[in-house]
Amino acid sequence: MRAEREKRAVILTSEGVRDAQINEAEGEKQRVIKHSEAAKTQQINEAQGEAEAILAVASATAEGLSKVAQAVIAKGGPEAMQLRIAEQYVAQFGNLAKQGNTFVVPANLADLTSMMALATDIAKGKSGPQLA
Repeated sequence: MRAEREKRAVILTSEGVRDAQINEAEGEKQRVIKHSEAAKTQQINEAQGEAEAILAVASATAEGLSKVAQAVIAKGGPEAMQLRIAEQYVAQFGNLAKQGNTFVVPANLADLTSMMALATDIAKGKSGPQLA
């Protein structure tokens, strides 16, 4: 009888160990699955956020370009455009002068009017000077 009790005790102990190991393995499996699902959700959320940011920038750019186009065709628009181009030309030329001590300048640097006429023609959709 004593041997039978010890035998059952050994069996119950081994079954308990086995059940504990199964529970641990199942818990680890669930942890790995949850971690994977969390990583997937994070990637999806980041991708959606980046896509929305790209769309927002594209929409803002399109709206800005539309407003610029409307402003250029309005009364005083071409003159305002020429003033803005001249301002940018002078500012960029000033930046070139700061960057180094040697740089190439256009032959007609003093002729801002011809540069403005060229920029205006480009903005109006006319072709610029043809190179031979």
